[in-house]
Amino acid sequence: MGSYPQFGPMFTAQINGANLPAALRGAITSVTWTDGIEGSDSVEMTFANQNLQWLDNPLLAVNNGFTLSMGYAPGPLEKVFVGEITGVEPSFPNGGMPTLRITAHDFLQRLTHGKVDRAFAINLPTIGTLPLPDPVVAAIVSGTNLLIPDLDPIGAALSTLMSLVSYILAPQEAQHSVRKQTGQSDFDFLTTIAKDNGWEVYIDHTLNPQGYVLRFQFLMQDYSPSVTLIWGQSLMDFTPRLTTVGDVFGVSARVWIASLQVEFVIVVSWDYDTASFNLMIYPGLGDISTILGENASQTVSIKPTGFPTAFRDILTELLPRLNNRLTGSGSTIGNTQIKAGKVINLIGLGSQFSGLYRITSATHVIDGSGYRTNFKVRKEVWFGGIPVPSGPGGLLRVQGQAVS
Repeated sequence: MGSYPQFGPMFTAQINGANLPAALRGAITSVTWTDGIEGSDSVEMTFANQNLQWLDNPLLAVNNGFTLSMGYAPGPLEKVFVGEITGVEPSFPNGGMPTLRITAHDFLQRLTHGKVDRAFAINLPTIGTLPLPDPVVAAIVSGTNLLIPDLDPIGAALSTLMSLVSYILAPQEAQHSVRKQTGQSDFDFLTTIAKDNGWEVYIDHTLNPQGYVLRFQFLMQDYSPSVTLIWGQSLMDFTPRLTTVGDVFGVSARVWIASLQVEFVIVVSWDYDTASFNLMIYPGLGDISTILGENASQTVSIKPTGFPTAFRDILTELLPRLNNRLTGSGSTIGNTQIKAGKVINLIGLGSQFSGLYRITSATHVIDGSGYRTNFKVRKEVWFGGIPVPSGPGGLLRVQGQAVS
């Protein structure tokens, strides 16, 4: 949690760069910061509004800049959120204290304003129309919204390489795979690109300039846990959900390569024993059951837009099915290191439910009861092949018992 003793939870808020006046600060009854990998982060702050004194206060107006820092005294607080006020909600109860709640969102919400029609390609005189790689498209859209793109180098390299290989193997088809934004908001458009490439998109408030860095994170290479929690100690509670609904052997697609006048069947599956993907390519002869046998009934067939996008379309269908098999939710004492997109190591939950999880959302609350953090997680399939750090003293705790 930090190198300082934790005497009490603490937070500070700034509006338009200035600290809240003492009277307004003293009226705060609760603060909730929600951090997620889907949509923008948000903060809700509730004020006791005695005699409606804060109702028309210009500080609590929409579009004002808002910054939140959280942590424990006497240690330094961490700036966890930078954004702007997007909503004001007063409450006038029949009995009891009136309240006023403000809601702030980070700058990712700006991408939801308006819809755009455009295409992303470059015309070369002797070659023709060349689709711009997805990392370039993502950077352009980010920049037009005054955000700084931060693309994961591995994810960006893989995406660009796939685009180049597809163009070399099937240049005529690749020209039809130009990214087109048709009647979509920038947020919806970038969400589609991210899903196709296995990226998560969010404002990374840990990078400077804080609040303006739009992170495109390729999750398959980020395995180091930022926090380790032990059930019965630092982990207050945890509820896992394991479901086999939607389980598949793999995803297949039939693609026609005009230059070769040949149809191929591409199958991508996940091998749980070796924690690796299997890629199979067959000539498109006959029914898929003649190729896969009994696994054909558990294989989802899709219709890709063409050979250049076949692998992307297959992974877009397969990855969510794999990573939503085991999910869960839990809570612990307040910890700002629990952030969406990070990895958490849970210990003491048995061999099946202990281990590494990806944090998909975290809600941090400071109110009259103290500081607590609730989180949601998913166990990504490749985590099963990754050694997890041991518990205190080099021991791993299973079912509450320490083992070597």
